[in-house]
Amino acid sequence: MAEIIRMPRMSDTMEEGNIVNWLKKEGDKVKIGETIAEVETDKATMELDSFVEGVLLHIAVKEGPVAINGVIAVIGNAGEDWKAAIQASGGSNGAAKPEETPATAPATSAPTPVLETAPVSTPTESGSDDRIKASPLARNIAQEAGVDLTQLKGSGDQGRIVKRDVEAALSSSPAPAPQPAQETRPVIPFTYSGEGAPFEEKMVSQMRKTIARRLSQSKFSAPHFYLTIEADMEKAMAARKQMNEVAPVKISFNDLVIKAVAATLRQHPAVNSSWLEDRIRYNKEIHIGVAIAVEDGLVVPVVRHADMKSLSQINQEVKSYADRAKVRKIALEEMQGNTFTISNLGMFGIEEFTAIINPPDACILAVGTIVEKPVVKDGQIVVGHRMKMTLSCDHRVVDGATGARFLETLRGLLEDPIRMLV
Repeated sequence: MAEIIRMPRMSDTMEEGNIVNWLKKEGDKVKIGETIAEVETDKATMELDSFVEGVLLHIAVKEGPVAINGVIAVIGNAGEDWKAAIQASGGSNGAAKPEETPATAPATSAPTPVLETAPVSTPTESGSDDRIKASPLARNIAQEAGVDLTQLKGSGDQGRIVKRDVEAALSSSPAPAPQPAQETRPVIPFTYSGEGAPFEEKMVSQMRKTIARRLSQSKFSAPHFYLTIEADMEKAMAARKQMNEVAPVKISFNDLVIKAVAATLRQHPAVNSSWLEDRIRYNKEIHIGVAIAVEDGLVVPVVRHADMKSLSQINQEVKSYADRAKVRKIALEEMQGNTFTISNLGMFGIEEFTAIINPPDACILAVGTIVEKPVVKDGQIVVGHRMKMTLSCDHRVVDGATGARFLETLRGLLEDPIRMLV
């Protein structure tokens, strides 16, 4: 009997998945455990494996967003009626596709599949209730450009209107009428993309949606306050130079910061804590999230038990994360369980900044670049190397004095790095 393949929940915060590529085509044989598609979640691009064996009878969604539990394909025996299988599951004949839900509508994890939602109705000029089949991207472009979808002929599957149909209509439409004489400000006509366009728009990725939701929630729900301290990095620079002369891998300043933070958290457990709405969790293990910039946003893989790892181990682990982050191949479990987060923009020349707390952490440390500047030592003005660090704290968990003591200890370890190894 044909099996309905639905969009699974592939991460704890996932509300919808974005199908970016099918590795199998309709008519192909599929084995259990074989990867059939690649799905972009809010955290990474992940492989979707089949849990049944048979023939891929029907691909319901070739690409685009699908809500959790939405129908994406049908697998069964060759020649089986996939439409009957969908109807038996309570859905339609498969003509309506999940991406026909407007992209601007919030995703839902309700059990009703998106596939089973009737297509959006767009009234025609005559007032009839004809159903217009169009992708969410096409609908968005048409709505902003004022294009009447009822006047377009779709080139997609089963006459579905897609992006290229709307763009073709825009390119063939007459130039905008002159503005009335009383209009004093210039009006830029809508152009979605292409040569000479005044702007270009891109659909928001699953990762960017999650970043926006989580950080907005953090910024506007957690009462942030910020503490900044400056560390003398002379001894840290000398120690790093000595270590790199004999170390099998080249230690970075970021490795030193991670190691120093881990040692400091062991001395200040109140900072290594999490806000859980109705309780505060004081974590006994130290797992440090390291923010890594990628093309479409930010990922935060976790260095687990950072206080128990050597500088070389930390270096190799972070380097592996950075390499895999570029191709979105970090596993979901590698981005969970952080108890503290570090965001380092020093490599970009940023001297000082504040970071938004990565929930449920109570704090995040923003690390700037090492700056060569004149400083006073023993009554003399000399050249020094200083680095600023700003601790963002959730005031529901960490008080000012607690955060200040943490930074004081951290500065001491960086200014005398031999202490973090004792």
